[in-house]
Amino acid sequence: MVALAANPASSACQLDGQQRQELALAALGGESISEMSREHDVSRKFIYQQKDRATQALQDAFAPSDDDEKVQFYLPVTKTWLRGMVLGLLLTCRGSFRGVRELLDDHFGCSFSVGTIHNIVTAAVEQARAINQAQDLSAIRYGAPDEIFQGGKPVLVGVDLQSTYCYLLRAAEHRDADTWALSLMELQEQGLELQQTEADGGNGIRAGQRMVWPDVPCDFDHFHALQETEKLATYLENRAYRLMGELEKLEHRMARAQKKGMGRKFSSLLGQARLDEAAAIALSDEVACLLKWLREDILPPRGPDYATRLVLLDWVAAELLAREPLCVHRIAPVRKLLANHRQELLEYIERLDKHLSELSQEFDVSLDSVRALWNLECLDCGSCQYGREAASLRCRLGGKFYGLQQAIVDLRAVTFRSSSWVENTNSRLRTYFFLRRQIGPEYLELLQFYLNHHRYARSAVSSRVGKSPCELLTGERHSHWLSLLGYSPFASASNN
Repeated sequence: MVALAANPASSACQLDGQQRQELALAALGGESISEMSREHDVSRKFIYQQKDRATQALQDAFAPSDDDEKVQFYLPVTKTWLRGMVLGLLLTCRGSFRGVRELLDDHFGCSFSVGTIHNIVTAAVEQARAINQAQDLSAIRYGAPDEIFQGGKPVLVGVDLQSTYCYLLRAAEHRDADTWALSLMELQEQGLELQQTEADGGNGIRAGQRMVWPDVPCDFDHFHALQETEKLATYLENRAYRLMGELEKLEHRMARAQKKGMGRKFSSLLGQARLDEAAAIALSDEVACLLKWLREDILPPRGPDYATRLVLLDWVAAELLAREPLCVHRIAPVRKLLANHRQELLEYIERLDKHLSELSQEFDVSLDSVRALWNLECLDCGSCQYGREAASLRCRLGGKFYGLQQAIVDLRAVTFRSSSWVENTNSRLRTYFFLRRQIGPEYLELLQFYLNHHRYARSAVSSRVGKSPCELLTGERHSHWLSLLGYSPFASASNN
């Protein structure tokens, strides 16, 4: 019996995936099927099959997606999970009690009464209070106290300027010195011992602090002072634009009247309007220039010594006084603020001068060199000016440059002139004040806990991103804020 020889593999079988793809693309491009069949020694049917596969792939790629109806994951929805979601909706989403109740009913088919939601929050308040009171505050050295009002009642607030930890958040009947002193004394039991504070002109805050820490300086906050100067500059600018608009309208009326031979009756009005406009523009420009010097050259950390700044500040106040008759109701309050608080506004510079003098003696270099290095570190390290000044100072200081530079960096980390962080906290608190109607004053305990243990999703200070104020204060990682209250955050339980 003679064995038959095996048939050699066909040309189609020998084509790899890339070659089949090229055949399909050529067919889609309109090339002759017959010619491709002869050239590659394959059947026309085979080429049509590749073309059909490519066509189907294109249709699938551009077909409307059905992912909207695809199940993404499954949730193990338990009563504990729902209670944690109630807190998330209230604190993260700032939802109302009735809004949370409606969402649970619409999306989960779960009916929670307003009373049940109240009970969930009340239980969380007790846990939050215990965590707040157990926190060691001994690491806080630089505080920013302030007051915010809700329903006509004061709320006392205190924030650590380094970690942004809110160490005080309490409703009070009064905001006098005794109330502040008692609140601070209670915090002393948790280890709070401040070295410096930044506050506005509130007498109760300052007097209360002196009762508890007589030797701790309370600097006058630059945030409110600069805010008042910005309001003045904006008002004068808007006033100038308003007079420019009135003059333009009057000129149009004058032009129409001249066509009728009646332009003379507007001449005196037009002349006075032009004088008023010129005076308003000059006043706006001059005051804006004065306040820019104040904001960029006198009050910021970068600049000359305390004595020079004090002279410059007095000069700005004198220049404002000379222009006060032109807009007394707006210029006078700002001028008085600068004149009455001249030393408080620059108190941190006086203290800074002492630190720079100590560094001058420690490193045995001139005070001018130390101040120049301080001013250098106040610049953006990526700027051309920083590079030029740094190169000059390295040549001047030699081997002492890097050690002195590190000392300056450490000093900058504990030099503050504004309580803007407590103002930021106050602005966040306002969006939660609706909770007081449902819970009562105790809601502040829960808010304090949430603000301190909720991690920053973004921050101008990169080192704070992904960390909570409590983690920044202690340097230790803690669990998710929901876990601290006894509820587990989201964990996928997908079924594949």
